[in-house]
Amino acid sequence: MSVKDRLIYLPLGGAGEIGMNCYVYGYGPEGEERLIVVDLGVTFPDMDSTPGVDLIMADVAWLEENADRIDAIFITHAHEDHVGALGHLWPRLRAPVYARPFTGAIAKMKMEEAGQPADAVRIVAPRPAMTEAGPFRVQFVPVSHSIPESAALVIDTPAGRIVHTADFKLDGTPVVGEPFDPVLWHAIAGEGDGIRALVCDSTNVFSPLPGRSEASLVAPISDLLKGQEGMVVATTFASNVARLKTLAEAGREAGRSVCMLGRAMKRMLTAAVETGVLTDFPPIIQPEDAAEVPRGSLMLIVTGSQGERRAASAQLSRGKYLGLEMKAGDMFLFSSKTIPGNERGVIRVMNAYSEMGVDVVDDHGGLYHVSGHANRPDLEAVHDLLKPKMLIPMHGEHRHLREHVKLGLAKGIAAEIATNGTMLDLTGDTPAVVEYIEAGRTYLDGTRLLGAMDGVVRDRIRMALNGHVLVTILLDEDDAPLGDAWVDLKGLAETTRSGAALADEIEAELTEFLEKAGPKVIRNDDKIDEAVKRIVRQVAVEEIGKKPEVTVVVSRLALE
Repeated sequence: MSVKDRLIYLPLGGAGEIGMNCYVYGYGPEGEERLIVVDLGVTFPDMDSTPGVDLIMADVAWLEENADRIDAIFITHAHEDHVGALGHLWPRLRAPVYARPFTGAIAKMKMEEAGQPADAVRIVAPRPAMTEAGPFRVQFVPVSHSIPESAALVIDTPAGRIVHTADFKLDGTPVVGEPFDPVLWHAIAGEGDGIRALVCDSTNVFSPLPGRSEASLVAPISDLLKGQEGMVVATTFASNVARLKTLAEAGREAGRSVCMLGRAMKRMLTAAVETGVLTDFPPIIQPEDAAEVPRGSLMLIVTGSQGERRAASAQLSRGKYLGLEMKAGDMFLFSSKTIPGNERGVIRVMNAYSEMGVDVVDDHGGLYHVSGHANRPDLEAVHDLLKPKMLIPMHGEHRHLREHVKLGLAKGIAAEIATNGTMLDLTGDTPAVVEYIEAGRTYLDGTRLLGAMDGVVRDRIRMALNGHVLVTILLDEDDAPLGDAWVDLKGLAETTRSGAALADEIEAELTEFLEKAGPKVIRNDDKIDEAVKRIVRQVAVEEIGKKPEVTVVVSRLALE
């Protein structure tokens, strides 16, 4: 290792938040490091802060500026917050993408959907298989999680070994996928000089009890279904193939025909079967056949565990969906955890079912869902097993990262909080902050990628909060008004406190202004624009207490 070479870590998403994962590692001379990217994920918008936005992903401007230094992109698993941005951001980076078969199948779909070459995704085998990317040698190491073929990365560099856990839990019986293997990880920790840095999942650092296995759900879900007389509907995360299998097997064991509703679930199941991670899923029937099955003998497994309006759960809560409907005496099971921020949508669906007379069962008792992330005792067990020189928490909000750092420091492990945009030098004995990179967000808005600071969504929010007024003014060739100003209101009360039409009040004020305006104003579009906006807002504030967004269109008739 040259004296000038350094090993760096830079999160661009997923550190200081849960979702939108994007991490960068670099090795080489300062400012010239060769780079690898780990995960390109998304997070989801909400109507309060990002109305109309389809997806949110990391701002990769820094990576794009240094694209000639990127040797590879590694995708750890197929959850949307790790792979969902691949097709959208790959054209800016254009590096080869490496993933395991199941993850690779989903990654190729993402590329194809975005019109990008699927063959940029290269399928690799797990450890001991090794992928060389510049100065990095990377192994995919199987871990248990809530989606098949999840992997941690063992990243060997000239400065030492990094373990990037990605999302993981300690589950020896995950139903589908590979168990967490402590013997394997003990070997990884003992090789060479040990582990320089552990970059670790922090999601459940506040959960005090050891995590539970996916296999522990089979019996309680089966018992629940056997006691039901009406139709049973269950929802979970579409990507949780093990849970889909658990639910389907419980349904079959209870003597029910099983039908699956939701494109995302079917796509995940197809990928799991085609890549060989799922070989014995119970038989399912089609929706048109399900409509003919007696209610007491039918189970539906549906998308929409987070209350998404267009998913099957919400559709059923509003009435018929694909010829099927819920009725009094039926049961709806949420075999899932509500992600913070989604509570309103989930409660809306629950209340809609309640009004139908449907019994809603959620996971408050902990019987029908287990997390895919390591709890606090499990994180401590991993610290003890791997004995890293440094701990860098990731995949968590700031409070999660801070608490995880405390855990490490209590065990004598050097630890540092690095939120999005914080570049750490991992070459020394302790992690050192060396630079801050602008780490914003990119919005997929329809078919376009927008920067969060571009102003499009900000203007949309302003219109949503304040309403909009369009003012049209016609001037003849002598700069004299042709008729009165014309006003069109959107999202505003139409009448004033006295009951008069707001548009008429604004038009009257504008007409008076145009009649009195001097030639210096009337011949200058900018001055007209400024004055009209001031008058419109003044009238609106006085009459309805709102300060709207205003667009002014001045049309001048030219001499022929």
